[in-house]
This record gives sequence, C-alpha cells and structure tokens, in this order.
Amino acid sequence: MDFGILISSLHNLPIFFSMFFVIYLTAHFFVFRNWSSKLRPEAASCLISLAHGTPAVFLACQAIFTDPNHDFASANTDFQNSVLEYSIAYFLMDLCHYLIFNPSDILFIGHHLATLFVFLTCRYFVFHGAYGILILLILAEVTSFFQNIWTLASAQRAESKFAAQVFAVLSPPFYALYSVVRGFMGPLFVYKMLVFYLSGAADTVIPMWVWVSWICVVVAAISVSILWISNRWLDLYRERLVILDKEQKIR
Repeated sequence: MDFGILISSLHNLPIFFSMFFVIYLTAHFFVFRNWSSKLRPEAASCLISLAHGTPAVFLACQAIFTDPNHDFASANTDFQNSVLEYSIAYFLMDLCHYLIFNPSDILFIGHHLATLFVFLTCRYFVFHGAYGILILLILAEVTSFFQNIWTLASAQRAESKFAAQVFAVLSPPFYALYSVVRGFMGPLFVYKMLVFYLSGAADTVIPMWVWVSWICVVVAAISVSILWISNRWLDLYRERLVILDKEQKIR
C-alpha cells in the first residue's frame, strides 16, 4: 500500500468529522440546553444522526446512479469515497459520544466499531466494493429520520404530552418501515452479495477475508436489528393491552 496516497486521501475526513463535532456541541449546549443533563447527550447524538442519516441516503443514491459500473467488485469512484468518508466521520463522532457518556453500552460500541471496519477497509484498503456497501448504507439509514424523531419523542414523553403523542402516532408506521427494510430488503440484498462473492468474481480486488468479514458484520447487524424491532413490536402490543384493560375497567 502507498501510504503517501493514503495520507493524501484523508483530506475530507477531518472536515466531515469537524462538522459533526460542531453539530454535536451545538446540540448539547444550545439546541437541547433546556433538557436534563441526563438526556442531553442522547439528544445530541440523535441530532448528529439526523445530520448524517438522510443526507447519506441521498448522497449514496447519487454516488451509485452516477457510476455506470454497478458491480460488487467495481472500483470506488471519488464520489463514492467521499460518501464513505462522510459516514466514517459520523460513526467516529458518535463512537466518541458512546465511549464518553455510555461506555457500558457494549452493543452500540461494537456496532460502531464493526461498521467502521467495513467502511474503512472499503475506502482505504481495497478501494473496491463501495457499490454494495453504499446500498447497505441506504438500507440502514433510510429509517434514520423516523428513528431519531422517535427516540427524541421517547426520551421526552414522560415530561411532554406532545412528545408522548408523537411517540404514539409515529411508532406503528416506523416499526412497519423498519421491519420491511431490515427484515426483508436487507437480508435479500446480503444474499445477493454473498452469491456474488462466493462466485469468486471479486477475489482479484477484494481479498476473501475482507468480504467474509463484511458479510459477517452485516449479518450480525441485521440480526440485532430484527431482534430490536421484534422487542419494539412486543412493547407496543403490551402497551395496547394495558390501554384496553384500562378502558374496560372504566366502562
């Protein structure tokens, strides 16, 4: 590997990281300054997630559609590399947040480290395969806007009637969208990736240990996502049962 090329290619990453750092500080000390000190860090994390998620979806879509080589082994374009750097910067910033404020949250820290491994190896080690990685990024972040609004509403619903209403209204459609994307579309796309890599078509540009690692990370992430959304559906079911029970007692 030419480390001179590697160092010169890092010029976007500090800029993107600085942007997310400023957004995080702005959220912590200004946007959510009236929130309790316990909730402010989580809210700040949600704001940088909002700044990353939806823009990343549009950027990744543009990076894919402007590349004529829709192939799991095709070389990364400059635009695709920039989108990867954008996401790397976000996950680095959010990882810092978890290490400082939630060091015991091993699940999220592990998720961020695994995701960074995939993005970093694709961007700075093999320089190929961004097409598939960006599709996965789209599938992961297409629900980001709703999830962050849902998370903020959940954090405030005990103190705000409006937040409680937003949480109640948003939960079913958000759960449904998340279930379709993570429970059906994600696994289907990973299956297509696996079939392609097993054919050996990418072996000359993406070492086997790299793509095997990618598949393992994505399968683990999807499995955790399915478990998470299953628990949310169960929580919603239990909450509805409690409401029905109260209504029956009133009658």
